Amino acid sequence: MLYLFGTIMLAYAALCCIVYIKQEKLIFPGTKLPSNFLFDFAQRFEEVNIRAKDGASLHGLLFKTKQSKGLVFYLHGNGGCVASWGGVAGTYTQFGYDLFMLDYRGYGKSEGHISNEAQLHSDVQAAYDVLKTRYAEDHILILGYSIGSGLAVKLAGNNRPHQLILLAPYHSLKALVGQKVPFVPSFLLKYPLESDKNIRGVKAPIVIFHGDSDEVIPYACSLALKKELKGHDHLITLEGQSHNGIDMNPEYVESLYGFLK
Repeated sequence: MLYLFGTIMLAYAALCCIVYIKQEKLIFPGTKLPSNFLFDFAQRFEEVNIRAKDGASLHGLLFKTKQSKGLVFYLHGNGGCVASWGGVAGTYTQFGYDLFMLDYRGYGKSEGHISNEAQLHSDVQAAYDVLKTRYAEDHILILGYSIGSGLAVKLAGNNRPHQLILLAPYHSLKALVGQKVPFVPSFLLKYPLESDKNIRGVKAPIVIFHGDSDEVIPYACSLALKKELKGHDHLITLEGQSHNGIDMNPEYVESLYGFLK
């Protein structure tokens, strides 16, 4: 029995080590693109390169309208890269807003590798600072989808955007991981992304959209976040909506128009 117990404990320790070492690949399975990759979109766009605090080059796409009302600063989910996510730009540009979409380190044409949460927040802030030189901050809306929602919340709390929009957010990645894989100690997670705490520092109006059929990040996460919202903030439930495809949901687009008009 002692031998069996020892074997189980060694296997468990090995599993925890693997999870700790490999968590970046598990949480951020982005798609890498060659530096000469040519994007093909039906609308105007420009490639934007941003120098991170440590010198790494970060890449993003800026989709342009003819007469811009402002900017949607879009932080996408954990899969793919701007080559695939850029397809949603038309949802926002049709309402007269330019849209900037950043690729995280190791995604698309962005250099480097993600190594900790502070680095992620620093990279996002560096990109935001560059876009602030081109758009008045009171005409910038920060939007975060899925993994990007935690980054968006922190960014909005550290700045003064016009609005914060969250799509399928988690209340805390640390808590969510604890629910999905309870056998992994929470202290091993290098990316707690505690939106439920960070959202208290957001002064801008907040609107959350979440599908009640989300199979990745449960709708209950937005209900938990709702407890931290201010009186004029909103949680909008998208009936029958799963995790992916919110940008194309007709109810979402109709509600979005009300916030962007």
